[in-house]
Amino acid sequence: MDRLAGIQEFVTVVDAGGFSAAAQKLHLSRSAVGKAVARLEERLGVRLCHRTTRAFTLTSDGNAFYAHCVRILAELDMAEGALASDREQPAGRLRISVPVIFGRYCVAPVIADLSRQHTALRFDVSFTDRPVDLIEEGYDLVVRNAVLPDSAVLTARRIARQRMTICAAPSYLAARGTPRAIEDIAGHDSIVYGRDGNTRPWLFPDSKGGTYAAPARTRLILDDLDSAADMAVAGMGLAWLPCWLIRARVHSGSLVRVLPDVDPLVFDTYAVWPRAPFMPARMRVLIDALASRLPGMTGADDEIKSAA
Repeated sequence: MDRLAGIQEFVTVVDAGGFSAAAQKLHLSRSAVGKAVARLEERLGVRLCHRTTRAFTLTSDGNAFYAHCVRILAELDMAEGALASDREQPAGRLRISVPVIFGRYCVAPVIADLSRQHTALRFDVSFTDRPVDLIEEGYDLVVRNAVLPDSAVLTARRIARQRMTICAAPSYLAARGTPRAIEDIAGHDSIVYGRDGNTRPWLFPDSKGGTYAAPARTRLILDDLDSAADMAVAGMGLAWLPCWLIRARVHSGSLVRVLPDVDPLVFDTYAVWPRAPFMPARMRVLIDALASRLPGMTGADDEIKSAA
């Protein structure tokens, strides 16, 4: 049942002072307007107005109902106006989940710039490395460093590519030697990312389009990539980290790349959001900004020098 059926006609009749004038405003026949109001009265079980060929007056029920209808239609107009405005000018709240380190260094600056450019946008950002259920937990968008499985309810767009590299402090390499092949890694201490008892293997592309794991000997397991980079700077072992994360440390000389001639693993980062027939401007401007800005932040690794 359409609970709004007849309300617009009823309010227009009252505002216009009669059925004929209302019919002209609504571009309907007088009969159509009269039938719409009659059906509304039948559904409500009350008489809203007294009408004769010359006069139109509201009943007490009609007068009270009219006041409510005016507020309802005004709120509906405001809601539709807000949506129409958002289609043209980004506005409203976006609830987002991003990985901790990638979100802090790469996504947060994009959000800050968008906030400055579009003052009607509001962001609610969660920084977490745990898997999140976008639909169940009510997120508008999540950023994931993984391939999205086929889904009938989600849509994804690649927004960045991240290159991984092995790195170490010059002091560690001076004391323990510099690996010259992947197999040499097994003789070195490694700093490994891990969470909830699971560690991430150091992966490299093979000649068949797949990947293989380097034989790392774990010394430290950390669930924070920034801390892993700091441990590498402290000379605690080799680390396998995103190039963008260690770039400043490499340029300062506190870290150097190891095995630079070995092809790096490159993995994709996606923006994921619920599938819908229409995309609000606030979502579109965020996704476009991420896709435009992040590749320049993650960048290529050709500027990162290697170990001697």
